[in-house]
Amino acid sequence: MAIKIGDTVPDFTLKDQNGKDVTLSAYKGKNVLLSFHPLAWTKICAQQMQSLENNYQRFTEKNTIALGVSVDSVPSKKAWAERDLHITRTSLLSDFWPHGGVARSLGLFRDKDGFSERANVILDAQGTVSFVKVYEISTLPDIEEVINNLP
Repeated sequence: MAIKIGDTVPDFTLKDQNGKDVTLSAYKGKNVLLSFHPLAWTKICAQQMQSLENNYQRFTEKNTIALGVSVDSVPSKKAWAERDLHITRTSLLSDFWPHGGVARSLGLFRDKDGFSERANVILDAQGTVSFVKVYEISTLPDIEEVINNLP
């Protein structure tokens, strides 16, 4: 069953592209955008993650932490963030092990493909889901729609 508005997301800790632990509950009091992308090193996923980085200041102004999430390993995410995307402020989280565990817990894992849906989930400052949208895998999410749906 996929996550829906009004639900809460179970707490989790994942490593970011730099190997640093990122724990969801550490952001209580802030809005959190979980931006799921299928796989690193692909064009649309790159554009999706760059849109988070490019709008970092706008997210900050809206008391929001934007987190990119995929099943890719930490070393892969690090190389992708540094070499390809030039991302320095946005955390790209590795949902590598257990494979897709966070995506699975939210009903956003595609078992037949071995990766998550392309999806955006916004949690308000109390940790309640206020926006969820699953996109076609080949569709770049509209960052303006996401920002306009921030609490």
